[in-house]
Amino acid sequence: MFKEAIYHRPKDNYAYVCTNNVLHIQIRTKKDDLKKVTLLHGDPYDWEGKQWQPTTTAMKKSGSDQLFDYWLVAVTPPFKRLRYGFILDDGTEVVCYTEKGFYSEPPVDDTAYYFCFPFINQADIFQAPAWVKNTVWYQIFPERFANGNRANNPENVIPWGSEEPSATNFFGGDLEGVIQKISYLKELGISGIYFTPIFKAYSNHKYDTIDYLEIDPQFGTKETLKTLIETCHQNGIKVMLDAVFNHSGFYFPPFQDVLQNGENSRYKDWFHTHDFPLTTEPRPNYDTFAFTPFMPKLKTENPEVKEYLLSVARYWVKEFDIDGWRLDVANEVDHAFWREFRREVKAIKPDLYILGEIWHDSMPWLRGDQFDAVMNYPFTTNILNLFARQTITTKEFIENMTNVIHMYPKNVNEVAFNLVGSHDTARILTQCSEDIDRAKQVFTLLLTFIGTPCIYYGDEIGMTGEMDPGCRKCMIWDQEQQNRELFEHVRKLIHLRREHPLLANDGELRFVLSGSDDSCLVYTKSDVSKTVVVVLNTSNKAVNYTVPVNISGKTVVNLWNDKALEISGGKLEVSLSGKGFAILLFY
Repeated sequence: MFKEAIYHRPKDNYAYVCTNNVLHIQIRTKKDDLKKVTLLHGDPYDWEGKQWQPTTTAMKKSGSDQLFDYWLVAVTPPFKRLRYGFILDDGTEVVCYTEKGFYSEPPVDDTAYYFCFPFINQADIFQAPAWVKNTVWYQIFPERFANGNRANNPENVIPWGSEEPSATNFFGGDLEGVIQKISYLKELGISGIYFTPIFKAYSNHKYDTIDYLEIDPQFGTKETLKTLIETCHQNGIKVMLDAVFNHSGFYFPPFQDVLQNGENSRYKDWFHTHDFPLTTEPRPNYDTFAFTPFMPKLKTENPEVKEYLLSVARYWVKEFDIDGWRLDVANEVDHAFWREFRREVKAIKPDLYILGEIWHDSMPWLRGDQFDAVMNYPFTTNILNLFARQTITTKEFIENMTNVIHMYPKNVNEVAFNLVGSHDTARILTQCSEDIDRAKQVFTLLLTFIGTPCIYYGDEIGMTGEMDPGCRKCMIWDQEQQNRELFEHVRKLIHLRREHPLLANDGELRFVLSGSDDSCLVYTKSDVSKTVVVVLNTSNKAVNYTVPVNISGKTVVNLWNDKALEISGGKLEVSLSGKGFAILLFY
């Protein structure tokens, strides 16, 4: 038994409360090392004489990555408290793993040997807003989505789509344009909009805020925003705004004051200054986002800065009834600020969604005291590597995705913000070398997987573009220039996701290893009565795939065409074209 690989730590993603006082407990072991894992558990105060009275529950292998197996069990402590250990069996050796180490026999003379979940306190349970896991998001870069009111065009506006996007050009997109296109979003099936910043700023991207309490004039007025949000809510669409609290813009009045007055400025402690006077070249002598002198980092530890930013966060929730905050560069802001941020905005609107922009393992922010979710870029990378870049096999994909899933608790994964493109990445069709079938596969996985998926504006109609600024083209509204086949593909997937909760966050997800044939990526989503099987042929060649599900006595429906399938010989074989897919329902 390879004991060095065995890992468990109470709390976080290895022991957490999921729903209705059900405790999920997980342990990690060396890949293919153990035959069986059993949870030994009991109430710490359940004794007969001098012996503790635990019970046992078998654990299931919930997945494997390149190095490890993961085992999971769900138990309900009758008195909301638990002591527990693990019986590990590799076929030749059986040991009991506890907080204090390994034992040949389970100790029963003292519960102090064991791991402890002291008490299920409701206040400690991670609870994201219930509506999020059933939401399909649409990210809008306002300057490039639609120009609905030419009266608020910036002075240097150029005709819509007349040039390639650059860091400095303006096309006049605004909030009124979004209002006019709500019917388009409804047709697509969108139920949430994520806007990149809309507050007064110098640039076209608006991540360099000048005034956090004003709408940028080129986007409209506060009344326009109120109308937009009311229109969205009337159409069942949530609205999430982008908060840039890590840094301000160069022309933010407090920063301008420091530039002009140096050490005599009342705002000198609002920023991370190194010395005075402030200089921007060759590198700024103040902390910034990256090394960009036009985005000075705010000192959120400063009580004045903290209260100013919290007042901003409260204002847009209270006065405009927004449904979420997306937090830019969230990992560079101190944890204490985000804890207070959460308390303040949730006090106004308890079901507000708080989404952090973090590109790596984010468990420290997802313990229920800061964010509800993060932008799931590890998920993004894995999908693109399989379908777009074709640099990994389906086996490697499954191992990588298993690792991603086991990074977080189940109730965190259900609201993870899953994306395949954004204003910070090349467009998905460009990533796929403009192969529409590959793009269809990407969307098929995105929209049949756990989490809350997001579509970057225009990706659904086959827009192209390299990294920023190329990915920020004007939305194409002429249907003759849109890829309507791709649009219908995405629209249909969203409809199926809404009609069949197993394609969203219901049921238990399982990957299926395809044996020697590595061309098909297969996963199932199952509840007590139904199973959905998603099969994606990653090769360019047609394949016949035998579905690895017990189908005796069951009806099988191809959800893509809503037709029942005939079963012969107790087996079901599906024919897939190169880069094809199938979504099958068994019941």
